[in-house]
Amino acid sequence: MLAATVLATVLAGVTRYVHGVSHVLAFAMATLALAGEAWVVSFSTEQIGRRFGPAITGVMQSTLGNLPEFFVVIFALQSRQVIVAQTAILGSILVNALLVLGVVIVCGAARAHDGVMRFSPRLPNDTATLLLLATFIIVLIGLVDASHDPASHHTRTISIVGSVAILIVYAIWLIQYLRSDERPDEGEEPARLSTRASAALLGVAGVASAFVSDWFVNALQPTIHTLHISQAFAGLVIVAIAGNAVENVAGIVLATKGKADLAISIVKNSVAQIAAFLYPLLVLVSLLTVTALTFAIAPVYIGALFVSALIVWQITGDGEATVFEGAALVATFVILATVAAFQN
Repeated sequence: MLAATVLATVLAGVTRYVHGVSHVLAFAMATLALAGEAWVVSFSTEQIGRRFGPAITGVMQSTLGNLPEFFVVIFALQSRQVIVAQTAILGSILVNALLVLGVVIVCGAARAHDGVMRFSPRLPNDTATLLLLATFIIVLIGLVDASHDPASHHTRTISIVGSVAILIVYAIWLIQYLRSDERPDEGEEPARLSTRASAALLGVAGVASAFVSDWFVNALQPTIHTLHISQAFAGLVIVAIAGNAVENVAGIVLATKGKADLAISIVKNSVAQIAAFLYPLLVLVSLLTVTALTFAIAPVYIGALFVSALIVWQITGDGEATVFEGAALVATFVILATVAAFQN
């Protein structure tokens, strides 16, 4: 996989700088390279994390695994592609919370002898709280904008204050969550790389992610016009799935192996990270770019995010899920993606 990632990255660089190459081909190679870099980041953090407990490992994988998405959004904002930037973040939340979680539940429940996937309810409930907190400010700003309230003229300031508040809450939750971590299972496979080698690989992958993200965004707009797809669909589906490819595969594989708690941990940590850490962090970092990012989004996505938070909480809050419930989550995402395909 490492060799394939290096090859995809080299080809993505070639298609980016060689004149006359199809934008669609350049975009396809950048997408593969982006997914590959995400895998390298995830693999490196997993190797480091094997020396710690599952909570620390899950948080590390989610945090560092979001590096490609972070760079994609920054470069999109720098290119004034606000819709792509916003839908990429929302897409990352919804892809993990609906599509990936749904498939994980289907695989996990199908493997269980009684058709019920069981896992600790603490992380799902905590994730639902963080997602609802992020949704609260998004809904609030949406209502303010719709009613043309005087506060609608201060959306940027409200977003900045809200970002700081959410980040503080996330930090408090993270400290409590990590303190409850357990030691690694002695029966688990030992790390294949040393800490130093893993850290070096992580650093290289992080730098490569920045370059690949730039190539990805550069080819995105021409590809959208060539294939006649909407910016919303590109951000909500294509960018989100490519940026979360590692979590997608890792969670599904673990579910098929019967490791329900770890599978749910990876997916749920990713949802919590993006909603309560990455999004507010990007709002603050965007102050340094040519286009500011705020919590003001289209009404259709406000509704989708709010309803998704409620659905996820209802399905996973009791620590049990069935194939039927997993299928319901996947169907919800398919419907949302269909709507996004017809957005401008």
